[in-house]
Amino acid sequence: MKSIQQINSLAETRNEALIDLAATLVQQNDYEQILKIVSHYTANMLRADTTLVLLINPQTRQTVKTVIREGYIEQNREYRNLQNQLSGWILENKQPIIIENLRSDQRFKNLLLRNIKVSSIIGVPIWIERILFGVLLALNEHDKNFFSSEDLKHLEKVAVIAAPYLRNAQKISSYFESPLPEAALLSKYADLGLLGKSKPFVDILKAVESAARCDASVVLEGRSGTGKELIARAIHKLSERREKPFVAIDCSAMNEETIVSELFGHVRGAFTGATQDRKGLFVEANGGTLFIDEISNISLNIQVMLLRALQQREVRPVGSDKVHTIDVRLIAASNRSLTQIVEKREFREDLYYRLYVFPLKLPSLNERKEDIPILANEFLKRFAAKQKKKVKSFHEEIVDFMKLRPWSGNIRELENFVERLVAIAPDTIELIAPTHLPEELKEEFKKFSFDEAYVTASLSERVEAFEKDIILKALIRHNWKQAKAARELKISHQALRYKMDRFNIQPSK
Repeated sequence: MKSIQQINSLAETRNEALIDLAATLVQQNDYEQILKIVSHYTANMLRADTTLVLLINPQTRQTVKTVIREGYIEQNREYRNLQNQLSGWILENKQPIIIENLRSDQRFKNLLLRNIKVSSIIGVPIWIERILFGVLLALNEHDKNFFSSEDLKHLEKVAVIAAPYLRNAQKISSYFESPLPEAALLSKYADLGLLGKSKPFVDILKAVESAARCDASVVLEGRSGTGKELIARAIHKLSERREKPFVAIDCSAMNEETIVSELFGHVRGAFTGATQDRKGLFVEANGGTLFIDEISNISLNIQVMLLRALQQREVRPVGSDKVHTIDVRLIAASNRSLTQIVEKREFREDLYYRLYVFPLKLPSLNERKEDIPILANEFLKRFAAKQKKKVKSFHEEIVDFMKLRPWSGNIRELENFVERLVAIAPDTIELIAPTHLPEELKEEFKKFSFDEAYVTASLSERVEAFEKDIILKALIRHNWKQAKAARELKISHQALRYKMDRFNIQPSK
């Protein structure tokens, strides 16, 4: 149970976050981004497994539609019936609802709940000028935190703040459409080094547009190599801080003393090796943007110092009694979910709320395969010029190969892949063909290429080849630990052993 001090601290943090939410929404003019901001904020501030915004059809005033959903609770027919019943109850009674245990709540005793994991629920109506036009819901599973009356009060405040920005419900129809990305948008970001045309990529560009219009803290979450620093630079260059410095630090391989010195500065003689004064990156970035990469790696001690700098807007160099006032926008990045590491108590909850105002989840390269040829050709052009090679394009089979193979290292791995192909390509060629692949990649290429043997094989032979490839890759991913591979493939250990014998699959010597 939380102490009075913890409850007061959380309430203060939530009130500060509400101010940040209001400041962020007032600078938005994209309805889709407004919905995302409200749902992101609600899910993270209330630690909800799922949040939903439902709006009433402004023409008929009879039907309700979920316009955005944030979370991971699995949807099914019973779940959709539940959310309809909940929103219907709130709209009919015109009042908030709090449910500690759904199965014991007599108001919904007739609902089929067999396949529903939801237990604790809070929901509030969305009003503006005495007009009821929607519902804001938050749901949690059985074994997660139960919502409190304080959570419900906070959700009501969120609805009041968000209502003026959500009222424009006539835009909902266009929100659900998937228009083609405008050439101007893609061209604008191509000039900033962001290339692609896939839907996940275009969605990120729209989010960057919104983030650039406000001055709130941004958290970029995505796997290594997805271009988090490039996104951070784009946000800075398009913001009102563009004329001020953009300063970056990567905390992935620094010890605590170095990170403190880099961020906050030091004076000469403060510690061994401090031979001269250093301003620190907060002071260097004053008026501009500070990008902290892999923020999840910093210690709890540094997190306290970072939180104080953000709250007080001042820093003090190590070994100094002089305080520097700062005005810095912080963009943080992590290849791990900050929400998950907060739950593990590896990251301070109050700092998390301070940072997690405008979260952006970057897609992996495997989620935007359509962009691979665009990126690869740009890398080819760049490295050919740098290495003074004549090569200008890829053979079609190489392009197909790049689109089919997995990229665990994401864009960075693709970039290194293309750089290597250019490096080993003969000086006289203009087209990189399969024959120019390194020897170890030729074997991998054969698995993805549709050669004559594959084309002439029977259906059963093709199915067996496909099955063998899936099993082999699962074993490699799990370092040939058969039990783990079997669990991934959802088959028994015995069945896996049988198929390994059948396909003659064994670890390579």
